[in-house]
Amino acid sequence: MTTQRFTDRVAVVTGAAQGIGKAVALRLAAEGAEVVIADRAEQAALGVLKEITDAGGRGRVAAVDLERHEGAVSLFDEVARAYGRIDISVHNVGGTIWVKPFWEYRPEEIEAEIQRSLWPTLWCCHAVLPHMLARKSGAIVNIGSVATRGIYRVPYSAAKGGVSAITTALAMEVAEFGLRVNCVAPGGVDAPPRITLRNPVPLSQQENGWMGDIVTQSLRDAPQARFGTPEEIAAAICFFAADESSYITGQTLYVAGGGIG
Repeated sequence: MTTQRFTDRVAVVTGAAQGIGKAVALRLAAEGAEVVIADRAEQAALGVLKEITDAGGRGRVAAVDLERHEGAVSLFDEVARAYGRIDISVHNVGGTIWVKPFWEYRPEEIEAEIQRSLWPTLWCCHAVLPHMLARKSGAIVNIGSVATRGIYRVPYSAAKGGVSAITTALAMEVAEFGLRVNCVAPGGVDAPPRITLRNPVPLSQQENGWMGDIVTQSLRDAPQARFGTPEEIAAAICFFAADESSYITGQTLYVAGGGIG
């Protein structure tokens, strides 16, 4: 029997149409939460919702672009109007677009990496706070990355380092109001192929070589020497979302087979 840690809780999961976000949404729903699947890939998000409802869970889809402040505000305002509360907010949008030495990046590519992997978390934290502060309750879980100590992804690494910093600083500001903010930083994850490609241009032979170097480095630096599963990452995220972590805030937990960022 599945533990029902989230009965009567309203949870928002961003980037929940696939990968880690999908695993989190499914687990939260299985444990009793009403889950809002927030993703701009609307059809894929509807597929996740069907999995949830077919298993007896509840939820809805919000098709939003979270790289924009307006998208984040509209998401959380919509959820608050629908349910009257937001108990859990998991900020999962992001992902490396390119893999290459820093000097190979063009300025517009650097900006695009920051736009994808830093701003959605920053905007979502900012937009959800009024709703949680009004109730003096809530758990925010941001998704970082072990790539803060890795090669060929400097802009992405900078963005995910920023996510960890947001977590620590924000947790200090909101603790007195009953809110908790934590971060889960995954290592390499053996997820299915992405529904929406991070980079629609096929990798060159050189880029495939750099990607292989990333895999080698990731496995070398993880004592367990393997990639994780989306479900293993989701387990840690749901721990931070649950009451059993009520005395934990401002922390970044590396779920990376022993690797650290």
